[in-house]
Amino acid sequence: MEQTRENKQVIFKAYIDRAPAETDMELRIGTVAATVPKGSGMVLLKNLYLSCDPYMRGRMRDFRDSYIHPFTPGETIEGFGVSEVIDSDNTDFRPGDFVTGMIPWEEYSLIRQPDKLKKIEHGRSAAPLSYHIGLFGMPGFTAYVGLKEICCPKEGETVLVSAASGAVGQIVGQLAKLEGCYVVGSAGSKEKVKLLKEKLGFDDAFVYKEEQDLVAALKRHFPRGIDVYFDNVGGEMLDAALLNMNAHGRIAVCGMVSLHGVGNPIGIHNLYNLVFKRINMKGFVQSDYAHLMPQFLEEMTAYYEQGKIKYVEDVRHGLENAAAAFVGLFSGRNVGKQVISVSST
Repeated sequence: MEQTRENKQVIFKAYIDRAPAETDMELRIGTVAATVPKGSGMVLLKNLYLSCDPYMRGRMRDFRDSYIHPFTPGETIEGFGVSEVIDSDNTDFRPGDFVTGMIPWEEYSLIRQPDKLKKIEHGRSAAPLSYHIGLFGMPGFTAYVGLKEICCPKEGETVLVSAASGAVGQIVGQLAKLEGCYVVGSAGSKEKVKLLKEKLGFDDAFVYKEEQDLVAALKRHFPRGIDVYFDNVGGEMLDAALLNMNAHGRIAVCGMVSLHGVGNPIGIHNLYNLVFKRINMKGFVQSDYAHLMPQFLEEMTAYYEQGKIKYVEDVRHGLENAAAAFVGLFSGRNVGKQVISVSST
């Protein structure tokens, strides 16, 4: 008789067309095989860290025309994670290896297609394992691609970053500083503004919630105009940025977190600026630039080891807190990259 072990899981309940709530997920106790079946080619993982990312909101709606498929109601939510191999019938992975990839939100996972996992190289850096779903993972790569490939900043230019203390924004600002730019971030609290200015090296930052006129606020922070805007939020901030952009400015559209759950979002009014200012505004998905991943890892590892890049995480412990951690992304509750440590201790 096959031996099994208890396995906590976070289950997606049903599709939604609004902001996510904790009640859209539930914690269940399931089971998983205690060992890998011989001849299966599978691996058994003990999951260590799970990533909370805004793009996962899109997977909670029944929308098939997207770059990534939706979650399946009644099944486990999945996202980027870091895990330890504890049993394997695959020659590419041995017990004790650490891997990253798309991981179900559960304590243990039996992976039937381990070719989609990536082994974490020991000795690449002394960074915490959780950084492989942040600084060295999808958020870091998103920041790198969006800034360097789309915005192409030049020394002396001005850069605005929205949601600047989040998983992506904090890296964008630091990379822009390394390019010799003047960098200002918008954030949702004074605590986050202090973090940006005192730890992450932004030239300035402001609490967007305290500004009654975003156009005037950006004019105040950028009297010479904005050359580069890395947009994580869309909405009113994008509209205000368009009025403050310089001719031949560049806008990387990374996310629209301000519009998540808005049933009838207000349209962007200032798009005419794209024409007479000759602005290049482009949306992007990091997976389209996978060929740059080796270059990114080499550069980001060097930056980290040389102390040129810092990374801030907001860690919640235990799968029982996973739903709350994810939902908190959309109200700005997190300070830094939101990570779930699967263990509650």
